[in-house]
Amino acid sequence: MSINWFPGHMAKARRQIEESLKKVDVVIEILDARIPYASKNPMLDHVIGDKPRVVVLNKKDMANNKETDRWINRLKAEGVYPIALNGKEPNVLKKIENTVVEATKEIFERMERKGINPRAIRAMIVGIPNVGKSTIINNIAKRKVAKTGNTPGVTKAQQWIKAGTKMELLDTPGVLWPKFEDESIGQKLSLTGAIKDNVVNLDDIAIFALKFMQEHHLDALKQFYNINIDENTEIVEIFDAIGQSRGFKMSGNEIDYERVTERVIYDTRDAKIGRFTFDLAEGAE
Repeated sequence: MSINWFPGHMAKARRQIEESLKKVDVVIEILDARIPYASKNPMLDHVIGDKPRVVVLNKKDMANNKETDRWINRLKAEGVYPIALNGKEPNVLKKIENTVVEATKEIFERMERKGINPRAIRAMIVGIPNVGKSTIINNIAKRKVAKTGNTPGVTKAQQWIKAGTKMELLDTPGVLWPKFEDESIGQKLSLTGAIKDNVVNLDDIAIFALKFMQEHHLDALKQFYNINIDENTEIVEIFDAIGQSRGFKMSGNEIDYERVTERVIYDTRDAKIGRFTFDLAEGAE
């Protein structure tokens, strides 16, 4: 699967990010806690450089708690300032504000020594589409600033946002790299909704999801769909079992595989089967 989804406004967004870096003290990168590696834009490492970085693992309520803790420890070891949260919870501003203050402490101590009057911390929020960036921005600003939705690429224009008393945020459109060299990255992005469904083969995504759950969360898969399978069951047999259990049949009593595919993807994407982290902290490179 070679996905190439890079709308023209995203090429422009990269240029905007490069220009905006000069205006900010810190970069806040929003990742999906379910796929911290796959939702990370490798291009941003080159663009951001040595600028202090706060990494927000968003949608933590949909991810595996233990794996999120492992990611927090890994990110700390990499020299960034990580924080895990649910962008819809009420104390998002305080959590992000405290972490941003910590990340920029040296910058403002230097300014103080030079006799420069204190000012608001200037931060730039970046992230690939559909990691919940707009939801976090609207929560922080306490009003609807950024358009939100479950369709990738809805945040288009750059704007400054007042956030509490200590921060000013420069929102930037999410940026997704033009090509995925690793097939599994594209599958994880699609499974969590970061890529539009109409540009991928949904059968491949459902197979990926079922194989992952069969290996790592077999009991949750069995219980949710009320099916009798084991770690050696063939994927097509799992499709058949789910179709039988859910009554997804066509004329002639044939299994409706299209309905099974859609059901598996949406049940996984909405964390109905369980809270899964598809990027394991120990295995991600």
